[in-house]
Amino acid sequence: MAKSEPKRITITAALPYTNGPIHIGHLAGVYVPADIYARYQRLQGKDVAFICGSDEHGVAIPMKAKKEGVSPKEIIDKYHSIIKKSFQDFGISFDNYSRTSAEIHHKTAADFFKKLYSQGDFIEETTEQLFDEEAQQFLADRFVTGTCPKCGYESAYGDQCENCGSSLNATDLINPRSTLTGAIPTLKATKHWFLPLDRYQDFLKTWILEGHKTDWKPNVYGQCKSWIEEGLKPRAVTRDLDWGIPVPVPGAEGKVLYVWFDAPIGYISSTKEWAAREGKDWKPYWKDKDTKLLHFIGKDNIVFHCIIFPSMLKAHGDFVLPENVPANEFLNLEGNKLSTSKNWAVWLHEYLEEFPDMQDVLRYTLTANAPETKDNDFTWKDFQARNNNELVAIFGNFVNRALVLTHKYYDGIVPTPAELNATDLKVLDTLREFPAKLSDSLERYRFREASQELMHLARLGNKYLADEEPWKLIKTDTARTQTVLFVALQIATALGVLSEPLLPFTAKKLKGILNIIPADTETDREQGPHWEDISTRETLLSPGHQINKSELLFRKIEDKEIEAQLRKLEATKQSNQKEAMTPAPQKDTISYDDFAKLDLRVGTIIAAEKVPKTDKLLQLKVDTGLDTRTIVSGIAESFSPEEVIGKQVTVLVNLAPRKLRGVESQGMLLMAEAENGKLIFVGPDEDNSTNGIPIS
Repeated sequence: MAKSEPKRITITAALPYTNGPIHIGHLAGVYVPADIYARYQRLQGKDVAFICGSDEHGVAIPMKAKKEGVSPKEIIDKYHSIIKKSFQDFGISFDNYSRTSAEIHHKTAADFFKKLYSQGDFIEETTEQLFDEEAQQFLADRFVTGTCPKCGYESAYGDQCENCGSSLNATDLINPRSTLTGAIPTLKATKHWFLPLDRYQDFLKTWILEGHKTDWKPNVYGQCKSWIEEGLKPRAVTRDLDWGIPVPVPGAEGKVLYVWFDAPIGYISSTKEWAAREGKDWKPYWKDKDTKLLHFIGKDNIVFHCIIFPSMLKAHGDFVLPENVPANEFLNLEGNKLSTSKNWAVWLHEYLEEFPDMQDVLRYTLTANAPETKDNDFTWKDFQARNNNELVAIFGNFVNRALVLTHKYYDGIVPTPAELNATDLKVLDTLREFPAKLSDSLERYRFREASQELMHLARLGNKYLADEEPWKLIKTDTARTQTVLFVALQIATALGVLSEPLLPFTAKKLKGILNIIPADTETDREQGPHWEDISTRETLLSPGHQINKSELLFRKIEDKEIEAQLRKLEATKQSNQKEAMTPAPQKDTISYDDFAKLDLRVGTIIAAEKVPKTDKLLQLKVDTGLDTRTIVSGIAESFSPEEVIGKQVTVLVNLAPRKLRGVESQGMLLMAEAENGKLIFVGPDEDNSTNGIPIS
């Protein structure tokens, strides 16, 4: 049975953390696709609420404040202002952009918690959490780093490994350290409230695994399937912090709501704020079954939006569930992962300063290269090529030729066509197919595909003019010239209307040049043309209509501009390398007795293989002289399995076993790092047969 058309569409875009500006990874993953979809649906006459806001709680904020030597309030005010202005200048058309420090959000989140609390939906437990004795503080999530137990990445955070994407608890980390003081944390008892996700296991299995197998993206469905089939466990919704929304129940002094409980409620509070301003009722946008709810996010937020938040909504009982969560993969920059901490990014506010009035060029590049099904790479050379070879040479070239020739031959007045021949009719029939093609792509969240369909329409116009050559026809057949330019102007008009979701600044400029009423005005819709008119009306721009003087829609990007951006990235890379070469501070002093506890022996690697689905890990069989044991080591980027067989290595044999990617590692190799970053073995010459001999 086909789904009925929703009465309204609530679109949310992931709340950005206010611990830094917006970069192109955020845009490609979340905000550009969400904006394209929202603009498209508005053009269809839909009732849309496009909602977002700054996420101003969580450990990342006080961490940034500590680093900059200011208060958390100063941090959130600084970056909220930068982010909000960047979105406005870039043309992201939120209906409301709020912030989670707002009073309306604090009340909404607290009321949500109290309702679940009163219904008995939480488990109250006292558990052991990591505690920094030096700072006298419990270490929430990002105040802890250590080795990921699943992939061996040595800089994983306490809530998530940024290398493999696994969701973690801080106590899962191997060799954890406090980011506050560098100290090794201890375990200390503390009371928290947990959302028992296992209670919602059957609901989620039915709703997602049976209900959304075919319509959710494979990356979203696959990650949800993995979580559900692994078995869900209770998850804490409170934290020991002094920054955030205080837990609104007795006995919770000094505790705040966990940011991943509080943040998605921000969508609801932002909708309330918007509705109050616009004189609307917010409730139908979240509680009416005829509302279509969509979450646009990056892949690192899938579990929170597909498992945790829906469980919260289900427990509450009053809210609709998301119909889709079209999460994108990650965007890399010039072959390396985007990194805020390493300044390896193209920051939106800087781009807008360095490339003024070129918002659509970045939108187009990010959309045409969108990481919809796999991680993709942004390069400045590709950015230049997309602009010069597609936007300028195809889209802009066609429109400019059509408009310039109309002004040259007919003083900017749309000519009256003679009888249309078979070529003209075929071109116009093809033109009328594009609204449906674009709609099909956009409704399936295939924004990259939609961008190329739009470019195909521009190619249609370019080919038509190139084949018909009106600049030659004018000398021999004026009637035919009028017809050709009339048809070309119909294509240009269609481009002005259909490009609005993908290239809003270009669409507005082109419609202004064509002297047609923009589709988003409050004027009578009959004065169009509008989206649906492209496929239904025989004439989009009538004979006798006066168009304005032509302007270039896009300008060519010169090599020197790209070279400047590459030099900036190279300077960043060199700065990072210099910083990496700075020796780490000496660790805490230990006694000889501490050192004497280490049992270091020389062993021989007798077998080696890559650990599946990891870049860094090798699974080794090492003959220690005492036994043959399995050791998982993060050396795969420096050595192939074949290279290490037969190597004699120094092994710490009395380290407690830990599982890495499901393999129990029964020791640790001692390695050193050369100046070029390559790992080298610490041990005797390979010819020495010293297996099992303790190192003193």
